[in-house]
Amino acid sequence: MKEFLKKLEIKGKDYFYYDISKIENIKRMPIFYRIFIENLLRFNESNSIGPILKRKDESFNFRVSRILLQDFTGIPLIADIAALRDYLKKNGKDPKSANPKIPCHLVVDHSVIVDNFGTNYAYFENVKKEYERNKERYILLKWAEKNLKNFKVVPPGAGIVHQVNLEYFSEVVLNRKNILFPDTLIGTDSHTPMVNGLGVLGWGVGGIEAEAVLLGFPYNMKLPKVLGIKLKGKIEKGITATDLVLTITEVIRKKGYPSWILEFFGEGLSSLQVPDRATISNMAPEYGVLASLFPIDENTLNYLKETGRKKSLIERVYFYSKNNLLFYDKEEKIEYDDVLELDLNNIKPSISGPKSPHQRNSLSDLKNVSLNFIGKEVEKGEKLKDGSFVIAAITSCTNTSNPDLMIMASLLAKKAVEKGLNVKPWVKTSFAPGSKVVTDYLKKAGLLPYLEALKFHIVGYGCTTCIGNSGSLIKWVEDEIKEKDLITFAVLSGNRNFEGRINPYLKGSFLASPPLVVAYALAGTSLIDLEKEPLCTDPNGREVFLKDILPSKEEIDLIKKNFLEPKEFKKNYSEIFKGDENWESLEVLKDETYPWDKDSTYLQKPPFFEEIEEIKDIKNGRILAIFEDNITTDHISPAGSIPSNYPAGKFLIDMGVEVKNLHSYGARRGNHQVMVRGTFGNIRIKNKMVQKEGSFTIKYPEGKEMFIYEAAMEYKKEGVPLVVIAGKNYGMGSSRDWAAKGTYLLGIKAVIAKNFERIHRQNLIGMGILPLTLKDEFDFKGDEIINIYIEGITLNNTIKVEVIKKDGEKTELDGIPQIESEYELQIYKNGGIFSTIVSSNL
Repeated sequence: MKEFLKKLEIKGKDYFYYDISKIENIKRMPIFYRIFIENLLRFNESNSIGPILKRKDESFNFRVSRILLQDFTGIPLIADIAALRDYLKKNGKDPKSANPKIPCHLVVDHSVIVDNFGTNYAYFENVKKEYERNKERYILLKWAEKNLKNFKVVPPGAGIVHQVNLEYFSEVVLNRKNILFPDTLIGTDSHTPMVNGLGVLGWGVGGIEAEAVLLGFPYNMKLPKVLGIKLKGKIEKGITATDLVLTITEVIRKKGYPSWILEFFGEGLSSLQVPDRATISNMAPEYGVLASLFPIDENTLNYLKETGRKKSLIERVYFYSKNNLLFYDKEEKIEYDDVLELDLNNIKPSISGPKSPHQRNSLSDLKNVSLNFIGKEVEKGEKLKDGSFVIAAITSCTNTSNPDLMIMASLLAKKAVEKGLNVKPWVKTSFAPGSKVVTDYLKKAGLLPYLEALKFHIVGYGCTTCIGNSGSLIKWVEDEIKEKDLITFAVLSGNRNFEGRINPYLKGSFLASPPLVVAYALAGTSLIDLEKEPLCTDPNGREVFLKDILPSKEEIDLIKKNFLEPKEFKKNYSEIFKGDENWESLEVLKDETYPWDKDSTYLQKPPFFEEIEEIKDIKNGRILAIFEDNITTDHISPAGSIPSNYPAGKFLIDMGVEVKNLHSYGARRGNHQVMVRGTFGNIRIKNKMVQKEGSFTIKYPEGKEMFIYEAAMEYKKEGVPLVVIAGKNYGMGSSRDWAAKGTYLLGIKAVIAKNFERIHRQNLIGMGILPLTLKDEFDFKGDEIINIYIEGITLNNTIKVEVIKKDGEKTELDGIPQIESEYELQIYKNGGIFSTIVSSNL
């Protein structure tokens, strides 16, 4: 495609780029499509450009420039590569051929747990425990960094992966051998779209897909539809980017744009700075879209300058995007598949919950929402009771990357302390910044001590409470919750609040902005209308309302102007790949294969390259579980603490692990023996085949109640293939490859649901599991026998599903395989990604 290659001079130096302006009607195309077209030109796949221009629902190969990992999803991926190296060596091939083909960064941010809080030493104690628990896992990462090319690790304590990506990794426009092109990526965390706020195209994928791309396979995708979001007006004073994104989540989920791409435009665009945009883009998976792009504009360039990027990089971004039609032009008449108008003036303070991010409530509605959820009379008085907040966490990349929100929360804390206020004694508080830059500017501004006065001490630089690493509740609080069966909540500045995610003793959680997290910690309850009722009283009995301690925009802007400096970003990222003394003391050898320890309870060689099964008809299959709507990957493969009375906990105890050291499922994702036992192991999951909550099912034909894992193993011994039945939105939430890997290891061959979330659907195919919908509904009971005739499966055709009831009555149904491209079909026919990798020439 050399005819599209054009010279670009920047400050006296010659560069080259693939000029998309030569493409007919390109100015009517969304920015997303322009990036796709440039990619196809650069990789000489011009035959795919025509279908994009015609907006055909066809698949094409998209080659990203880099991959982003975090430790919970990255460690299983590295373990798979280590296992692949063993397989290659065993079969007389070069193990070093199993190596990343494009740059890959892994940020360790998912492992720190809030064991300690509310003191100056909380951070140091949590770091100490983090290394005690995770030494084996971190040695694997250091082995990978030492023995794999194109692979770099950001050690623990540097920050949250998406904030590091936003503030440091992302260049917006890349330069390789003097050829300029857009920075693009995929990440194994579903919140990878956060970087869309910077104008960088990226989204979350499953670890299984990422593994294939890492090893040189293209990322094959169908052309997504694009929803244009026309922004009007500007956010009112006192309204936050969190309020805006929770509103967008509610609106988009309600209207339904599954796997679409959002693109923002309009007069309101200029009023949103990059940190606000990043907050909005971060929650793309919560509102059910692939990505959520803001175009490059002056605000993008300002952010690059504010975060200490080099002048040459900023010039490169400006001149390239201007010349190649990627810089925002309000005069362009872009044709979107649909357009929604959003008036920023109408955004109100919001809090979402108690079970989903799209359950947005106004502050005045929260009281009634909580009362309705509790469903019983609540005691009077200021004490721990139904409706109490027992966790208040300033956490998550969604909000801690936003200086306005951090400063607003800190100023609110300052005003509260000055009025003699304090958090309620039953509230476990924590503060986990997404990067050390946050700590620096809050310290310099003299604001950190006020957060600490309210016990919002820094507990770590990582995801913490947002991913379920909240640690134990305050002991007397936990005891009283169990004794009285109290319905209590968490309030956090995170992006997810699925049931069972934050803490096993909480019945729900609410998402809110950091300043509101502080405010609700002062109130200690969800049974309050913050717009009308006082938060609390001061030591002299005077009522204090939220409006009394809310800082003004002018106060926030003054702090930003005086204390947020580019040099702080440069300083904090200058040694980003160097860890503390704990990290540096971990010793690993230069060795092309990993030295597995057969006695390890954290890392075991994965079986996926050794146990490859062919795809065949499912005959005499049984139903393992029947689920209703909105089963998340947290339900399927929890990340939180491992219960001692569940199969995974029992297994570890039998291996000699003490109950106090069971740790979390997320930390043990390198051990398939633990993870298969934890599949469908969420204590809040509800299988309709049994009457109670938890990981239980009925084993047929005996009619015996058992743990799901134990029933699956009995079926496996009997050679019985398994099927799972589910409702809408199956697999929503985190890009959790173990939700598919664990499903595979249980012996499940197909999942029949009303519809699937994108990443989990792709992960199922990657494990050789058939995602299937039915043309007509069927009322499954759980005792049926199922036959699914898969052999000869083709794209866009139905297959026969035969259901045999207990009395022998047969029903034939049309099954619709949820396979979207010939590429996916071939992966499925091969038996999944792992068999495809093995059969390829690496």
